[in-house]
Amino acid sequence: QVQLVESGGGLVQPGGSLRLSCAASRIIFRIYEINWYRQAPGKERELVATITSGGITRYADSVKGRFTISRDNAKNTVYLQMNTLKPEDTAVYYCRVGTAWGQGTQVTVSS
Repeated sequence: QVQLVESGGGLVQPGGSLRLSCAASRIIFRIYEINWYRQAPGKERELVATITSGGITRYADSVKGRFTISRDNAKNTVYLQMNTLKPEDTAVYYCRVGTAWGQGTQVTVSS
């Protein structure tokens, strides 16, 4: 069974940065497309960023130019670098690989 463990969330002021990590196990990591999602209170879960097995990236319009997704296949880990954070980025962030989801990590952007 695939296991995904996110980390790196926390409280940050507007304009600040965080880097989220998602470590995968029990999976041939390098062959999978990996996604980051987020879910804010009272809102539906939304796709934030995707990275394909070949390293092609895609982003939601709301985060383009501020977030960067990357992967390290040697470490079975995907990252989400989040810069210039805004209060509206506050959410629980999840990584997904295939049908497997991590437990999520809370990101709160507030002064």
